[in-house]
Amino acid sequence: MTRRKALALFASSALRATNAHSYQTPYKLNRLVLAGSGVKGDFDEKAVDCPFVFHHQGRFYMTYIGFDGTGYQTGLASSDDLVNWRREGCILRRDPSSAVTRYNIAMNWIVRENAIASPGALKRVRGRFLGAYHAYPNAGYEQGPAVIGLCWSRDLRNWQLDRPCLDAESGAAWERGGLYKPCLVEHAGMFYLFYNAKTQEKRWHEQTGVATSRDLTKWTRYAANPILRNGTEATWDDRFASDPCVLLDGHRWLLFYFGLDSAGKARDLLATGSGPFEFAKSGEILVDIGPPGSVDSTYAHKPSLISHGGALYHFYCAVSGKWPNEVRGISVARSKPW
Repeated sequence: MTRRKALALFASSALRATNAHSYQTPYKLNRLVLAGSGVKGDFDEKAVDCPFVFHHQGRFYMTYIGFDGTGYQTGLASSDDLVNWRREGCILRRDPSSAVTRYNIAMNWIVRENAIASPGALKRVRGRFLGAYHAYPNAGYEQGPAVIGLCWSRDLRNWQLDRPCLDAESGAAWERGGLYKPCLVEHAGMFYLFYNAKTQEKRWHEQTGVATSRDLTKWTRYAANPILRNGTEATWDDRFASDPCVLLDGHRWLLFYFGLDSAGKARDLLATGSGPFEFAKSGEILVDIGPPGSVDSTYAHKPSLISHGGALYHFYCAVSGKWPNEVRGISVARSKPW
């Protein structure tokens, strides 16, 4: 073997090894970047949840879900450095006159660049920004079988809601208890709507499936759903395999998600695939719960990832304490030391 071939083989193996671990974000900020306001009457008075981070017009933005004791509503925050965040206000409020959004309206995703190494800029669809929301029918914390729908905006502050496009009743047994977080990806002219859903048992299970559409009107659930199933007993995701965040690394599809185990611990995990329908779990924890007293000692879950300055930032919902006195906010870890 020539020296040139040996160096080429070494470089190739090193690249493969780097890629295998390129999604790790071991360096936690160890504090919340956004928390409940604590101000009576605010839409996010009690807690914030479900970050979605993107880049737009020279700044970073985050949609997030605020909980006020009645239900979820959607807020927007902005940042110049992905660490210090400024509240921009509530951009989707509940509508007491609506049977769908009477108590809750939680937008979880806006169509963005798919590449994990990109800045995460938004893409326009038919001249507007296209988001995906879910809404629970009853007051309280995630009460009742939620539906999923699409929404549209020209300025990110004012949104027009379409009627729900997926509901629990028309789904299979694994999703009959209700739908959760949507993740909407456009790729090669096809729209992929990833979502997690739950069974109807009192101690329910959550798994992740996908539906597809070319016209954003007719949606077809993948026949072999769920594409991300619960693990076997005593694994990290034996109860929940939830909250998909789907990005691409070249031709590799990346499905970041959180797993909840039977002991009640939630962590962010990863599955990868060569396409949007078949994923293999990586067997690694990307963001784990922290030690007692930390901001994420109970849960570290619900991923949103973005690249900036040569580092990968992994935002997540950090929870400490126990319900109903838990503290639920948003924190971040990244691939490089702070």
